[in-house]
Amino acid sequence: MSELSRLRERIAAGTAVVGIYGLGYVGLPLALRFSEVGIKVIGFDIDLTKIDALNDGKSYIERLTAQKIQQARQQGFEATSDFSRSSEVDALIICVPTPPNAHREPDLSFVTNTVQAILPYFRAGQLLSLESTTWPGTTEEVLAPRLGALGFIPGHDCAQVFSPEREDPGNPDYGTHDIPKVIGGMTPSCLELGQALYQHAIRTMVPVSNTRTAEMTKLLENIHRAVNIGLVNEMKIVADKMGIDIHEVIRAAATKPFGFTPYSPGPGLGGHCIPIDPFYLTWKAKEYGINTRFIELAGEINHYMPHWVVQKVADALNDHGKAVKGSRILVLGLAYKKNIDDSRESPAVEIMELLQDKGAEVDYTDPHIPTFPKKRDYHFDLQSVELSAENIALYDCLVLATDHDSFDYELLQSRARLIIDTRGRLTRQCNVVPA
Repeated sequence: MSELSRLRERIAAGTAVVGIYGLGYVGLPLALRFSEVGIKVIGFDIDLTKIDALNDGKSYIERLTAQKIQQARQQGFEATSDFSRSSEVDALIICVPTPPNAHREPDLSFVTNTVQAILPYFRAGQLLSLESTTWPGTTEEVLAPRLGALGFIPGHDCAQVFSPEREDPGNPDYGTHDIPKVIGGMTPSCLELGQALYQHAIRTMVPVSNTRTAEMTKLLENIHRAVNIGLVNEMKIVADKMGIDIHEVIRAAATKPFGFTPYSPGPGLGGHCIPIDPFYLTWKAKEYGINTRFIELAGEINHYMPHWVVQKVADALNDHGKAVKGSRILVLGLAYKKNIDDSRESPAVEIMELLQDKGAEVDYTDPHIPTFPKKRDYHFDLQSVELSAENIALYDCLVLATDHDSFDYELLQSRARLIIDTRGRLTRQCNVVPA
């Protein structure tokens, strides 16, 4: 019996061991889901604080409770930084970040470093799946040659697939098991094995013809959103100049039962997908002599939005006889969207830095993020401010960057001297300025 036949039998029987590489907002929910259906999971990460927390039954992601971690532990889930244990697993699923560099070019170092750490322990009969967002061709051009250098051939003695993550933190309607799973394989047998593995944990599979198609599918999903958000952000600026409430316009347009999808403007793009993913395609397209002008224009508009908000702050303070320099400003919400604890690429953080650069004294409040997290490009030694009537009165201006449902909006409007509303959440009155 071939190694892939043995793998097929283990997957069908539910006895295959799954390794998840990267235990963040994508990898940890997937690990818990496999554990939930009785699949043995080993989680790999280089962050020892995460490893220790998980093995102690604790969670570091708000929506994933300690109880869920403890239940997974009872099912055999364990976390480790020892990559030599890669030889123990049957399926290796990579869920590490793929951030762009300073020039908006793809940085696959997290992926390639993970693969290099795995390769000494990779063996025949294993399935390698990449979930990290990347440019079309990565699986074929970056991962497969590394396996090939050791003599492994996808579809012959190992399997290789690409299946993009589709997590939506904070979405109460769709969890990991509810979101259809796109998957492409290097060969038909790779695809068959990948589907067989994932369908233990995920309800609906969406097979596509190859890994490039799966890689491009993820990019299209997020480029679609980035472009439409860029459009509505530009419309917001135009409407503001004309004295029109863009949120009222969107609500009215959304009553059309066909041909219109409502998108909400905001202070910029956040999260690890929409602000980043479009530039993977713009970078790869240049290899084919194509300039993706539409995508890049949307990126420019969205990148400008924090600057637009800061200018609205400056104008509003000026109307109140104050300058930005020396003003005390409280940013409401650090997360990139409401009701979550994820501040990756959050426009709120850039707004804070821009205001600080102009001489403002900046604080933030976010019930989901009690301490300002460590970041590559931003450094604030801050704790979340309690949103009390007394504290609100201390600030010259509040900036609503993230409209968490837990904020007391009546208290804000009644106590704040000035509020810049970037989300259209507040009632229009003299101390509220839309941005």
